[in-house]
Amino acid sequence: MTLSVVFALLFYSATILLVVGVGRKIVIYARTPAPLKIPTTPAPTTRRGVVWRMTKEITVFQSLFKSDKWVWLFGWVFHAALALVLLRHLRYFQEPVWTVVALIQPFGKYAAFAMIFGLAGLWARRFLVDRVRYISTLSDHLMLALIIAIGLSGLGIKYIAHTDIIALKAYMMGLMYFDLQPLPDDGFVLVHLSLVITLMVIFPISKLLHVPGLFFMPTRTQVDNPREVRHTAGWTAK
Repeated sequence: MTLSVVFALLFYSATILLVVGVGRKIVIYARTPAPLKIPTTPAPTTRRGVVWRMTKEITVFQSLFKSDKWVWLFGWVFHAALALVLLRHLRYFQEPVWTVVALIQPFGKYAAFAMIFGLAGLWARRFLVDRVRYISTLSDHLMLALIIAIGLSGLGIKYIAHTDIIALKAYMMGLMYFDLQPLPDDGFVLVHLSLVITLMVIFPISKLLHVPGLFFMPTRTQVDNPREVRHTAGWTAK
């Protein structure tokens, strides 16, 4: 039971750090002035066009596809597979499980392979492309290694050392309702959860903040209407 308490405290602490840290960054992004009208052209001339542009950026990485097909392939595969993995993991926090979450279970269990494939391609790029290798830092490599380790440990739970999934779900549900349940002490489970907690703590201070940051990029979110509307930025408005 000691192990269950330790991991419960770690999860609660990591969740607080994640929510507060990301929330703080979003507030900073929102308050940062954008004094110049700098949408990347060709840009939409209406707010509806901006919404459509952002939709394409979020779902199919349109600008990345136009700039580098190989990076787009590995990046899109990774993000799409990650989304599927996260949706599949919702079953550990729901009772009853949503129909859509139940339907993707047969596909989600293979998504980890696609996720690792995408990450391996992105990581190889940091070694094989000279200009990318030059600007890559230790933190870039450690972040990729961490996410790959999370994927591999998850595959270990599924295909190597099967754990008591019912007990694991009971533990995660118990965390949500402050009703602590025993945590399976299988090696892969403990490693997987430890790595996830580490990612949660690091996320607010890492480059992974491009996730919320995308919605505050003036080059993507601004309407291209400098002739029709005078651009003002908060403190410059009179």
